[in-house]
Amino acid sequence: MRPKEEEAMSANERTPLIAVVHVAPAQERYPHRTLRRICTVVLSIVPVIVIAALIIVLAFPPSWLPWTDDGSRPSEHKSFAAYLPWAKPAGLSPSWPRTEGVTYDELVALLLNGPEPEKAREWSEYYTSGPHLAGKNLSQVVWTRDKWQSFGITHADIVTYDIYVNYPVGHSLTLLEKKSKSASESNDEARTREAEGDGVETQRKSTWKVKFEASLEEDVLAEDPTSGLDDRIPTFHGYSASGNVTAPYVYVNYGTYWDFEELVKANVTLEGKIGLARYGHIFRGLKVKRAEELGMVGMVMYTDPGDDGEVTEQNGYATYPEGPAREPSSVQRGSVQYLSFAPGDPTTPGVPSKPGVPRQSVNGSIPQIPSIPISYEDALPLLKALNGYGPKASSFSKAWKGTGLEYKGVEYNIGPTPDELVLNLVNEQEYVITPMWNVIGIINGTTSDEVVVLGNHRDAWIAGGAGDPNSGSAAFNEVIRSFGMATQLGWKPWRTIVFASWDGEEYGLIGSTEWVEEYLPWLDKATVAYLNVDVGASGPHFKASAAPLLNKALIQATQLVPLPNQTDQASNKTVYDSWNKHISTMGSGSDFTAFQDFAGIPCIDMGFSFGQDSAVYHYHSNYDSFAWMDRIGDPGFLHHAAIAKVWAVLAAALIETPVIQFNATDYATALGQYIEDARDKAADAVGFLSNEELQPTTSPLFRPMMRSVDRLLNATAALDGRAAELAEEVANGDVPWWKWWERLRLYYAVRAVNAKYKYLERQFLHKPGLDGRSWFKHVVFAPGRWVGYAGATFPGLVEAIDDGDKAGMYRWAGIITGLINKAAGSLEG
Repeated sequence: MRPKEEEAMSANERTPLIAVVHVAPAQERYPHRTLRRICTVVLSIVPVIVIAALIIVLAFPPSWLPWTDDGSRPSEHKSFAAYLPWAKPAGLSPSWPRTEGVTYDELVALLLNGPEPEKAREWSEYYTSGPHLAGKNLSQVVWTRDKWQSFGITHADIVTYDIYVNYPVGHSLTLLEKKSKSASESNDEARTREAEGDGVETQRKSTWKVKFEASLEEDVLAEDPTSGLDDRIPTFHGYSASGNVTAPYVYVNYGTYWDFEELVKANVTLEGKIGLARYGHIFRGLKVKRAEELGMVGMVMYTDPGDDGEVTEQNGYATYPEGPAREPSSVQRGSVQYLSFAPGDPTTPGVPSKPGVPRQSVNGSIPQIPSIPISYEDALPLLKALNGYGPKASSFSKAWKGTGLEYKGVEYNIGPTPDELVLNLVNEQEYVITPMWNVIGIINGTTSDEVVVLGNHRDAWIAGGAGDPNSGSAAFNEVIRSFGMATQLGWKPWRTIVFASWDGEEYGLIGSTEWVEEYLPWLDKATVAYLNVDVGASGPHFKASAAPLLNKALIQATQLVPLPNQTDQASNKTVYDSWNKHISTMGSGSDFTAFQDFAGIPCIDMGFSFGQDSAVYHYHSNYDSFAWMDRIGDPGFLHHAAIAKVWAVLAAALIETPVIQFNATDYATALGQYIEDARDKAADAVGFLSNEELQPTTSPLFRPMMRSVDRLLNATAALDGRAAELAEEVANGDVPWWKWWERLRLYYAVRAVNAKYKYLERQFLHKPGLDGRSWFKHVVFAPGRWVGYAGATFPGLVEAIDDGDKAGMYRWAGIITGLINKAAGSLEG
């Protein structure tokens, strides 16, 4: 009130009992009260709804959000909820990034000291004590599982497949010569024809005599007990066709595609003939495949000592068992499946061979003409019988040189033999569907979606197999025993480890292929790498093939392992010091094939091997025995222990370091070199491409590929740089417990980098596969189409060049460019 009004309202004796005070009408505080109330309510409720929606979306993100995947790959990104203090991310252990139980350095020290030569010798003696063909080695399967469990691998089990394979029934190889007829025999035939009437053709069998019959056996040696086992396995070819054929024969050198091309150009008759080929250069099944395509009716294969390097009888070395040279009766068994077109069970390409699965025809997967392996001792009479018939091998290209039996009287004529001199080849095989068994062991890691697989096969063509595969099997047991020792100390790996003892490798990589085909979805999401050792020790020279992502890790592992048999122990030389540092391209021929070429998982295959200057390794022969290994191949089993150590510390680096030990820049650099190699190959095809098409800066064919590689190089350099920064941060920074958000940030940053590394190899898979062999999905690596063992780079493009298919070249260049850009895109951002 105003002052006057207050004065008027003050009470005195004259104040009336009732007074009227004029007051102005009350005014509303808000002129638009209803509207304002509505707005207040809305503004109070909507933020709550928005915040709730954001929390739901961030905690359970839809696919379109930037930290989620497009659906083609499982997401490695995190939601907002993962950063909350009470969140417990899957795989994040309390000790992360430190190792649980033992430190990383302690683990490596244990793995370097764990494998023992004496133990490796013990395992080798067991595995080589009797026959263990695929599908016929159940006792070894159970023993292997039980042994792993005794090492501390509690999760070890047997995985069974029903496979289509053959087992030998009988065989023979006879050189027949037509008898010359006496005068009386000729007169008798004339009188018979006259009695039967002119113009009547009589069906009479010609009279033949046996000029030579091959033994098809390996000698029993008193110094080598397994060579004389009553149940030793006969000489035969896996997946060979049964048959009984008689025909003249032709020497076809190594039986490569190019050898046959030279024979065709030289007008040597091949159709209707039997081929006599020496082992080497290509997978044996491809020798039979090309012979069959050219109309030949059978194949015989032998090992020529000309391929044994310096250590031969001709050079004065004694033969086994007295010395290191090849035993003359040794025979190389093996599969003749068309390995470079599709490995695994030939009746179930692309799917696991489980009971009841539909099976396909084997036509096109295995030969339809018979083949057998023989020794060079059995080959000598056949080669000598060709003397004087047809051109000599020396008149062909340099690929026909390097023969080693001239000192035995062989002139290496090509043939064919005349019709009066023929071979009778008999091959009897029984084909069955039978169980085979893989042994799978697991050490569960903190992170279940990052897995490293180690593998070796058990099955062999002979009772022995001391080198192939059981030097790897013996070393594998020592690797597993060493990791078992770590688990007993409380160690839990960061990544999950899978150990695999494969069956059926020798027939066609069956055990590993069927397993990969069955578990492909899981392997695709989880597997970081596959580490394979087949022949762990057959000589003193370290050799390896690897996907480029793994080159750096492999080199670092070899630098940690002492070199066996050092004359000067004080020198402290490592495996790395004696190695020529050559890392071969991934091809085929062992159990890494399905992982690398079908599933897009980076692989390594390694071991100590023989060389031109070392004792001859009797590959797939009875003399690949414990006796040979113990006395000549690896006395003391020191190389067995050494390969176990390389294998174990390499695995530890991939399993236990927070940032995966890959180098993506090496991959991009290698791709650039592969393109240059393809361009050089195209340039050698005179007139195939124009000069403009061959110029790297202007070529419409090669320039887009090189530009995509440049993009990938930038992306990989950035990824490797980021990985190095994170690795240093992890190594040097101990984050206090109360800075939980910093620990989570680092954890998820590492996971993001690891996801890019893990899926990089998968980016190069082409779902339709290679032309004519669709099982092979990788556009960068595959076995050579007509080689089988050795790897080819950019096989689709290279095969189009070989075929003179210009349209195919441009098509594959486009596919390659697209996938390289896809790979770069997966790393960017």
